[in-house]
Amino acid sequence: MVAKKSESLGTVGQKRAAVEHGVADIGVNRQCELLGISRRAFYYTPQGESALNLGLMRRMDELYLQHPALGVGMMTDILRLEGHQVNPKRIRRLMRLMGIKSLAPGPHTSRRGKGSQHSVYPYLLRGREINGPNQVWSSDITYIPMDKGFMYLVAVIDWWSRYVLGWSLCNTMDVGFCLEALHEAVAHAGAVPLIFNTDQGSQFTSSSFTGALREMGVASSMDGRGRYLDNIFIERLWRSLKTEDIYLKEYALVSELREGMENWFGFYNTQRPHLSLERQVPRDWYRTPHLFGGQEAGWDDLEAVKSFWDHAKPKV
Repeated sequence: MVAKKSESLGTVGQKRAAVEHGVADIGVNRQCELLGISRRAFYYTPQGESALNLGLMRRMDELYLQHPALGVGMMTDILRLEGHQVNPKRIRRLMRLMGIKSLAPGPHTSRRGKGSQHSVYPYLLRGREINGPNQVWSSDITYIPMDKGFMYLVAVIDWWSRYVLGWSLCNTMDVGFCLEALHEAVAHAGAVPLIFNTDQGSQFTSSSFTGALREMGVASSMDGRGRYLDNIFIERLWRSLKTEDIYLKEYALVSELREGMENWFGFYNTQRPHLSLERQVPRDWYRTPHLFGGQEAGWDDLEAVKSFWDHAKPKV
């Protein structure tokens, strides 16, 4: 059983998570041996970031939210002007840890995700009119600074109504919590979209995530690298969330953060008017689309979208 798990697991973290306690016929030491990790690696507790680094990460998150084209060099220069003694090496490591990178176009922007288990699919929304719910959903991950530490948040949003259908929190950027948000969205909506749009992050290009979309019969659309506006609606959601809640409250406990997100997303969906929604709330546009001009998708290539996986080819 453990040996089979080892074949499908790659990282040390995944192998540590596969070790089962209380197994009568095989102890922890033997499981570690079969999985190919040392006992020291299994019992090792990662050290958290220092208070100095957490403070830098909080400020970097604010700067990135305002200027998503900032790269390592410019981020370093700005922080130095603010009095922080930092070097590019530290800023590069922290940006990677936070899961942020400059959205300015760079070389080789069309390269697919690394490895055979990752596939990048073309962007399907260019020039497409979206005039009703469940035509296009979108998902993204953001970094959440806390009083001591940080978390990652993923959300699924309906493009037409801006309605948040599902979300999930995790302390690692693993594909598991993205799948959790996806399945929560489907259960909440009682439906699936025609197209699901994401960036080219490793979570969304993984075979686990694209496989879930394939099983649902949902076409996979992915932003071009460096294309900030391709997923603009959920980027605006992050801006509203952080300025209206996260930065004001500075959550100390994950339980508090989870409760806070539950409250804020509830407020966002049911009480917070949107100028782009004729000063109405997302829930009303999503649940009663006929009152706001919602229509069925009338795309010329609708049948091709519905049969996306019959002819889908990853980008080379």
